[in-house]
Amino acid sequence: MTAATHPEFNQKTEGLKVAETFAGAIRGKTILVTGVNRNGIGFSTCHAFINQASQSPSMLIIAGRSPSKIQESIDALKGEFPKVDYRALQLNLSGQGSVRKAAAEVLSWNDVPTIDILVNNAAVMNIPERTLSEDGIEIQFATNHIGHFLFTCLIMPKLLEAAKGNPKGATRVINVTSGSPTVASMRWSDINHEKINKELPEAEQPPYHMHRLWGVADPEEKSYLPLEGYNQSKVANVLFGIGVNKRLYDKYGVFSTAVHPGVIRTELSRYAPPEALAAIEKMNESGMTSFKTLGAGAATTLVAATDPQLGMSKPESKDGKENHGAFMMDCQISDQARDLAVSSDEAEKLWKLSEDLVKEKFAW
Repeated sequence: MTAATHPEFNQKTEGLKVAETFAGAIRGKTILVTGVNRNGIGFSTCHAFINQASQSPSMLIIAGRSPSKIQESIDALKGEFPKVDYRALQLNLSGQGSVRKAAAEVLSWNDVPTIDILVNNAAVMNIPERTLSEDGIEIQFATNHIGHFLFTCLIMPKLLEAAKGNPKGATRVINVTSGSPTVASMRWSDINHEKINKELPEAEQPPYHMHRLWGVADPEEKSYLPLEGYNQSKVANVLFGIGVNKRLYDKYGVFSTAVHPGVIRTELSRYAPPEALAAIEKMNESGMTSFKTLGAGAATTLVAATDPQLGMSKPESKDGKENHGAFMMDCQISDQARDLAVSSDEAEKLWKLSEDLVKEKFAW
């Protein structure tokens, strides 16, 4: 894999433009998107997928925690695109019991034999206090990674069925990550954030400069940093995709990559403290970062899900760096992720840890 098809696509490209460009990769497909609410990039991703009747998927499965928000999204989409077949799926990724129930529901749908594109978009961020899930896992890691890992593996039979009829690499698992892989790596010795940060092995310590930018004082002396919990889960999103490719690309033609959608004003920041929100605004004003529209926030996901050139091979080493193609931003493959965030060895460690945490091993 060398590059995406359209080098002119960038941080300003809208998801609708991408969908129009790769209409053939969308038409007639069954697509599942997690974490969809009316004011988020999950919704704008769905909207781009079904933008024109001529390219609409045969079915759009909209997954989320809140049945009312799912229905609100379906009603809004159906108002514009009534011909698409919509399916609602209640999915609470923070609890493995809920994930297993939702996956079982998907597998029970005999009228939905295949899923061509899975977009793992849902996330929580900046949970103020260290919180464990009902399964005893730090809540951001539990929701953003473990929940998606388990859900994806459980519904894999429908992705594999789709792969039988698709060109190699056209059946896809897209993991929505963030900018975290460019600054962070996994905290293997302390996934539940119980140890003081400065006591961790050096390679596992948080990017202190980043936390100071976000308004945190003395991050070295703390054990739990809200943003670091998020960082861990978002690095895991990239490593999970690398694990999927190792197991499924050569054998079945299922392709996976992770995308940084950019900085967008959404409900994801609802738990952020005032100092963190102020820090984001300051970074935006200084030019360190810039806000994207919801449509532009969906664009890299659309490229990852539909650009046929990306699926022609799995990510490989390039210029001494592993898994070139495992991380994307601004509609292009990015080499900005830290080496540990795109490491095959780290990906295998994560796969084993994830299987241990869900108490199930997966092989296809």
